[in-house]
Amino acid sequence: MYYLVYGFLWLISLLPLRVLYVISDILTFVVYRMIGYRKEVVMNNLAIAFPEKTIEERKKIAKRFYRNFIDSFIETIKIISASERYISKRFTGNWEVANQFYESGRRVQMHLGHNFNWEWGNLAGKAALRFQFLGVYAPISNKVFDRIFRKIRSRSGTVLLRANNMQADILPYRHKQYLLGLVADQNPGHMLRALWFDFFGKRAPFTAGPAKNAIANDCVVIFAFIHKPRRGRYVLELKVEEEFPQQTTTEDLTRRFVDYLENVIRTYPDMWLWSHRRWKNEWRDDYTFVERGSK
Repeated sequence: MYYLVYGFLWLISLLPLRVLYVISDILTFVVYRMIGYRKEVVMNNLAIAFPEKTIEERKKIAKRFYRNFIDSFIETIKIISASERYISKRFTGNWEVANQFYESGRRVQMHLGHNFNWEWGNLAGKAALRFQFLGVYAPISNKVFDRIFRKIRSRSGTVLLRANNMQADILPYRHKQYLLGLVADQNPGHMLRALWFDFFGKRAPFTAGPAKNAIANDCVVIFAFIHKPRRGRYVLELKVEEEFPQQTTTEDLTRRFVDYLENVIRTYPDMWLWSHRRWKNEWRDDYTFVERGSK
């Protein structure tokens, strides 16, 4: 089944991007208009995040989100046959912000949210970064698609670390120099270990793992987001957030990412994964709440 599905996707990936975007438009109509995939979740999330906007304004964001969402899926298929050069021409960034720490031997952690299109960013980053690139991923329950996505994500030499077994998978690199890419807005697996913040005015849990790992391994922390000037073109913006993480705390470093993430989403609302159930867990008094504030 793996070879059958992969072979079919490989043939689709050979199509020009302009043709793939026609397919994306058709799929967007089906997914948004006909199936309504997670439409209730998306609209509920947008209502929490933007109560000041009208329903029509939130619907416009939702429509653009679904288009970006399906584009991202189609663009990921394109990776199967596309060269690094092909992707790097279409996904650019200020990679020098990270590369400046290579000569000094520092390790780097890059924190970003579920921001389209991180799959292209993985391939483009491997070509542009001087570091060994480590990427954390959540295994997919479907074994066929899990194998396909692992092949796509590791095709350029990226080392994949399982999110549910990261501490063990990173052990071979504990004495080496690397850049670790983390999607840092994942829902935590254990609510009692999570840090809770007011996120768009409603309490939400964030995993403390990225900040803890940066402090434990003295990694330079870089925050990142992706924006889309036009269809098929992405720009990554990197910002050094903390050069000396051992001088701060897990709570402070996580809070700073939450502040950053909310500002990015407000600026580019259609680029975040609104089908991700960010507020699915309810606050309890035995959880750890951290006040938001300026740095």
